[in-house]
Amino acid sequence: MAPDPRRDTGVEVRAERFVFLLLEHFTLIAFAGAVEPLRLANLMAGRALYDWSTVSAGGAPVTASNGVAVQVDGPLGELGRDAIIIVVGGVDVKTAITRPILTWLRREARRVAAIGAVCTGAQAIAQAGLLDGRRCTIHWENRDSFEEDFPEIELSPNIYVIDQNRYTAAGGTASTDLLLKLIARRHGTDLANMVADQMIHTQIRTDKDEQRLSIPTRIGVRHPKLSTVVQMMEDNIEEPISPALLATDVGMSTRQLERLFRRYLNRSPKRYYMELRLKKARNLLLQTDMSVINVALACGFASPSHFSKCYRALYKTTPYRERGASEAPG
Repeated sequence: MAPDPRRDTGVEVRAERFVFLLLEHFTLIAFAGAVEPLRLANLMAGRALYDWSTVSAGGAPVTASNGVAVQVDGPLGELGRDAIIIVVGGVDVKTAITRPILTWLRREARRVAAIGAVCTGAQAIAQAGLLDGRRCTIHWENRDSFEEDFPEIELSPNIYVIDQNRYTAAGGTASTDLLLKLIARRHGTDLANMVADQMIHTQIRTDKDEQRLSIPTRIGVRHPKLSTVVQMMEDNIEEPISPALLATDVGMSTRQLERLFRRYLNRSPKRYYMELRLKKARNLLLQTDMSVINVALACGFASPSHFSKCYRALYKTTPYRERGASEAPG
């Protein structure tokens, strides 16, 4: 039986130090989900197992993506060897990553105990070269742009990844699961479970859990052949598969597949597939510096004019105007 983490053993335990770097427009829930387990671990143990501080470039207050301004403890500074840096990202993460931030991350990586990131913070540590040869994760909405920027980095679809002294969590409540895992590794599962209870976190997920809901849940239909076809579509955006081949792969005729999509998704397989491809195209236009032509190719369009026509039909604007709008000052 594991010892009660609340019992005073008389042995002084040095608090583990976390330093949270808040990037402009960071996601507040991801930050809170990482800090609260530390606070509650101290409360449940009856002693200071952890301490934490917040920093920003220049030490100025940082505004979260929901508009809440957060006062930080100080600017980027020199840390001790026992510190763990957690970069907290959010929306428009590329504009929030500055040269001083990258310089600081590279310098501190040579001495701190570990570096991690939650939500889109992985973009910053990858850009600093600190994920080379490592596995990581990032919020699913930023997956396409991350893979384009860092094709050599192994990106996981799971909610968090621990690769030696690199910790990444996908955002949202995934940061809580990551921190509960770190607490369990250092102080035992009993304490981690007590913290989860305090947070009304009824199920502690593991690094094997995927970020997104299952396809049947997402599309609201539990039909195995339909789910299989949708998965095949999602896995083959750059080189689309014809509806005839999709139907053959699940043992149906093209007409049967057509009826299946119209009955459950109110659109043809071709239309559904097109919307998936255009949604990825929009993410790439808004989140990367890829040219419009390369975005078109990455989403299975051989002709830029056809891509533009299809894009306008769905989003009521052209890819070029979409790109221009995303670059306009707010």
